[in-house]
Amino acid sequence: MKLASTLRTLAIGGTVCAFVLVTPALAADDPKVTAEITALARAQWASEIAGESAAQQMASAADDYTEFNGDYPTRIDGKAMATRMSEVAPYQKTVFADMQNAKVQTYGDTAILTYNYAGITRGADGKTQPTVAKSTRVYVKSGGQWKLVHANFAPVPAPAN
Repeated sequence: MKLASTLRTLAIGGTVCAFVLVTPALAADDPKVTAEITALARAQWASEIAGESAAQQMASAADDYTEFNGDYPTRIDGKAMATRMSEVAPYQKTVFADMQNAKVQTYGDTAILTYNYAGITRGADGKTQPTVAKSTRVYVKSGGQWKLVHANFAPVPAPAN
């Protein structure tokens, strides 16, 4: 009888372990994390609009930060490279930035922010133009602080006529 009970316990335990291993990860809906993560992206935009240094603009990025964007055909590797690229005077300056349809998915110490970017840039000629993108930012909590580890800024193509 004791052997049967032990076997039943092992079978139940094995079933639970198998269920846990095949159950997909589900994102937590944490309003506090959502507020922290969206604030970090907005702070970066505010820093850029205010004309702060590239180092200040990249303050929340991890040293091993990576980025894909519509301006370069390859991945940008490292906070140092991204900062140096940001130090070059742009041909246009961001004067307005907004995050629309923001969603933060939290998986433990990892948070994924996706949103539609809507901004306005001003060129050297003083003319303004809208700027839009589909954006993803991945943050990891390290040492009690959220750090931006990867971003993907995809351009939104103009509608076909």
